[in-house]
Amino acid sequence: MTESGTTAPPPPGGGGPTERFPQDQPPTGADAMIVCDRLVRIYAGDGIEVQALQGLDLLLAEGELAALIGAAGSGKSTLMNILAGLDTPTAGTVWVADHNLGAMTAKERLAYRRTTAGFIWQQTSRNLLPYLTARQNVLLPMRFLPLRRRDRLHRASVLLQTLGIAHCADRTPDRMSGGEQQRAAIATALANQPKVLLADEPTGELDSSTAQDVFSALQTANTQLGVTVLVVTHDPAVSSQVRRTIAIRDGRTSSETIRQAATDEHGRTELHAREYATLDRAGRIQLPREMTTRLRMRHRVQLQEEPDHIGVWADQAADQERDHRTPNS
Repeated sequence: MTESGTTAPPPPGGGGPTERFPQDQPPTGADAMIVCDRLVRIYAGDGIEVQALQGLDLLLAEGELAALIGAAGSGKSTLMNILAGLDTPTAGTVWVADHNLGAMTAKERLAYRRTTAGFIWQQTSRNLLPYLTARQNVLLPMRFLPLRRRDRLHRASVLLQTLGIAHCADRTPDRMSGGEQQRAAIATALANQPKVLLADEPTGELDSSTAQDVFSALQTANTQLGVTVLVVTHDPAVSSQVRRTIAIRDGRTSSETIRQAATDEHGRTELHAREYATLDRAGRIQLPREMTTRLRMRHRVQLQEEPDHIGVWADQAADQERDHRTPNS
């Protein structure tokens, strides 16, 4: 059911009703840290429904550091809010670290946010309490865990040191730079040793040099602390440094760019990127608009199975017939 009380439609092309939330096991990718299966989110208000996510599929392995990109309105923030336990899906399934988020109560989602998923906002002012120092901000989430004060202080010191801001331990946010604030926010998000760290445009308000420092802190969280990291970004300098970049378009994952290290004849190691269209569980792909526009692919296409690939051609005869029937404006 949607918030307006109407039944949520199945994802387009899904072939039937979507199960709301299976209670037992993730439908696929049981070894993954994040599993989204035909995820739908519909917002309703004033008699209008907006489908922010339209049957989105996503798998993220444990220990990955991945970037999420997409135009405004593509569904990025909606997905991140659901993964963070701040919002709930309308249909489909979403599992994070063996937690079925769609089946959780509000109390369970609160416990999930405290222990399993760390979240970092783009606006630095939303990440830290302004009247607390960096150390006190990091200590605050640990008050909800059965830890001795000595252990809490030790963990806070280790996190601040690891992220390169030990010198800010006794400073309030107004005495820190934007980059220092975001690194303190990362330390705070990591205080309770979450399995997943979610960052929504953490470098959006920073200059390029400071943004690199913040991204390096995320890399440190991933490599040294073993946290799975998913970061939303519009910064090419960030997305080009991760092995996997996932693009969202119209509420679905549309493509992925995979980067692999290769050594040239001079012994220099470089990252080589290759972009792939994603194939969801219903067999759908989103062809890049620049390709379909250039090849005049409209309305429908012809498919031809070959021994090692599938050919896609524009149905030019149908397009010409349609153009002929349409009067010139």
